[in-house]
Amino acid sequence: MSSVTATTRFSVLDRSRIREGHTGAQALHDTVELAREAERLGYHRFWVSEHHGVPGVAGSAPTVLAAAVAGATRRIRVGTGGVMLPNHRPLVVAEQFGVLESLFPGRIDMGLGRSVGFTDGVRRALGRDKDDAEDFAAQLEELLGWFRGTSPTGVHARPAEGLAVPPFVLAMGEGAAVAARAGLPMVIGDLRDRDRMRRGIDRYRAGFRPSEWSREPYVVVSGTVAVADTPEAARRLLLPEAWSMAHARTRGAFPPLPPAEEVEARTMTAKERDLYDSGLTGHISGTEEQVADELESLLGDTGAQEVLVTTSTYDREALLDSYARLARVVGAGAATAAE
Repeated sequence: MSSVTATTRFSVLDRSRIREGHTGAQALHDTVELAREAERLGYHRFWVSEHHGVPGVAGSAPTVLAAAVAGATRRIRVGTGGVMLPNHRPLVVAEQFGVLESLFPGRIDMGLGRSVGFTDGVRRALGRDKDDAEDFAAQLEELLGWFRGTSPTGVHARPAEGLAVPPFVLAMGEGAAVAARAGLPMVIGDLRDRDRMRRGIDRYRAGFRPSEWSREPYVVVSGTVAVADTPEAARRLLLPEAWSMAHARTRGAFPPLPPAEEVEARTMTAKERDLYDSGLTGHISGTEEQVADELESLLGDTGAQEVLVTTSTYDREALLDSYARLARVVGAGAATAAE
């Protein structure tokens, strides 16, 4: 293990992916169980995500799920990756995180994104449209104002006002500039487009303005990391998600995760095959030794202070084994950073 890896925090984002033949309820219970295991293994944070109207994702209410995760764990930091701020009124988001921080003091993170609904129908159901993402900077400033007690409305967010819940900005493109101007930590992905990631990180660091939340730039890189006893076994962990993404991009619906052996047996159109093959590239996967080398390269390339692992697959036993192997790879890095 390199000195760079040993001083880097490693965390987990789980998207509560539904598996073929299983229910959304099972996916949510799987998320809570994974959080317990992540805590046992020494990971620093455990985050959950927000998706609406997606057949393959059960995590539609991240602050509710974060409460369940925090209640089932004792030490690991818990948060959202993220709450999509354009979908919500900032006051309500502040109130929700104020309740979480009051119940689990010193353990809650507020990861915030600028995406809106996945489809036109979802956006209509939320009362939003694509242009709402352009107001993200103003929405973010309003949200932080509720914690400071500076709203011009004269209304006070209870119990959020006066609490310090660390905010993070989920950033690609414009989000990096927003994070920099606000002086907030930035989460950037994915690992499959390293050039774009580096450009975003450079833009963030160049424009960073110190704030009450962060004196210096803080970069979290996110993406899939799959570890197994052979490179072939690690690659098989990637198959269900790669197929689901290819299906979503050709048919407009993001389905539950199928078993890897079903994916291998499926007939795909030429376009699906191209998207599927593309979806298998750029991730970090392999044996413990191979992943250690790739992580060292990633961290040397980006200078990131933290890695947020976002792996999803059908085989839960293999997924848990992957996280256990990764914890061994990063060893003291995950364990000491969690203290």
